[in-house]
Amino acid sequence: MAFKLPAIGLAIFSSMLVLGSSANAAPPVPVFTLSSVDLNQGSFNHQQVLNGFGCAGENISPALEWRGVPAGTRSLVLLVHDEDAPSGSGFWHWAVYDIPAGTTGLARGAGNDASRLPSGARGGNNDFQDTGVNGTNGNYGGPCPPVGDAPHHYVFSLYALAVDKIAVAAGVPIGGTPALYGFVLNRGLGSAVLGKASFTATYARSK
Repeated sequence: MAFKLPAIGLAIFSSMLVLGSSANAAPPVPVFTLSSVDLNQGSFNHQQVLNGFGCAGENISPALEWRGVPAGTRSLVLLVHDEDAPSGSGFWHWAVYDIPAGTTGLARGAGNDASRLPSGARGGNNDFQDTGVNGTNGNYGGPCPPVGDAPHHYVFSLYALAVDKIAVAAGVPIGGTPALYGFVLNRGLGSAVLGKASFTATYARSK
């Protein structure tokens, strides 16, 4: 003869099963995110815009912060790319390599003064290289799209790596272009890329 629990007993038994399964469940994996208090409306302002090529901004790199860095991360890489630049290949505005895994962000202006980068991090080249409009460390170049263009999309991407020095691990030159490093990050390093966080900010120029 089948044994049937009363309704209240069945409810208690079901709760015990749920609690038991929860106790054995793995803790949730933190979400890897990248954001900026300076770009929290999703667009650049005068402070971050380039000073040169007809633009008259202050060319100060925005503050960035990140959370949920994947376990096993040994360094981080930041790349900023304008997908809409009329170059046939976009335009690279900012690159920072070998950011220590324990950091949680970059200070405002870190792209203009190498001493403001976290210890061990290094600024890379961008597509303004040797034009004279970069910051003092030749690192950050703000947006300055052609007059009349629809808003350009500037993608900020942060990569978490299981290596200490990307150039050493990938066998590429220290002074390599962001496109070369982008290839390494998206193909060359394979499983050594543990995660990627990104957001997009826009900017259009009326005059």
